[in-house]
Amino acid sequence: MSTVTREALDVLKEDAAKLYARRGFQTRIGFGRRPAVVVIDLAMGWTDPRYPLGANLDAVVQNTKEVLGVARAKGIPRVFTTMAYDPNLREADLFLKKIPALKSQVSGSDAVKIDPRLELQQGEIYLVKKWLSAFFGTNLNGYLTSQGVDTVIIAGCSTSACVRATATDAIGSGFRPMVVRECVGDRASGPHEWNLFDIDAKMGDVVSKKEVLEYLKSLVPLQPVPA
Repeated sequence: MSTVTREALDVLKEDAAKLYARRGFQTRIGFGRRPAVVVIDLAMGWTDPRYPLGANLDAVVQNTKEVLGVARAKGIPRVFTTMAYDPNLREADLFLKKIPALKSQVSGSDAVKIDPRLELQQGEIYLVKKWLSAFFGTNLNGYLTSQGVDTVIIAGCSTSACVRATATDAIGSGFRPMVVRECVGDRASGPHEWNLFDIDAKMGDVVSKKEVLEYLKSLVPLQPVPA
């Protein structure tokens, strides 16, 4: 991020924070008792810069892998999402007109596969979505409810789109959205930083990886809820 962009963002956030504080925004929700980790779109189409949607998200992948390691050890539900469309891209429709880069996200292609560095495991949920939010048009809400989840720990990309939309739908669905700062990323630094600020003010809590790891490690290992 350039110095000019950083300074402009700092001014915008300072002004907005003052307004929000006067109007009753920016309070904390806090962690609940039974979390799930939801990893948004860390598939090759986003984590490999050779793809139209891709960016260098190496640090995000590594930090997410660390959180997943603790979640796996504790038996905490893990959900991975990707975006994939039929080969003729009819399902993409208007979204493709808005973002032609989505043409790479074809069902069955390498672009829609979860980044192998995250080591998707048997028993972890793999959801294909067509739109931004992990909740829209999927059974995520039902699955989380069936597992007694009250807290959604969100990792992945992009901060300004799918992460924000998922956090918005999470709180609207009655889950505590906890967006892990070091585990989310975007292809542009300005939208990334601004949306972290705005998510924290309105949709959920933006928390550090350290906070999340301490929280997860403090939990008694969870037992799956019977179907």
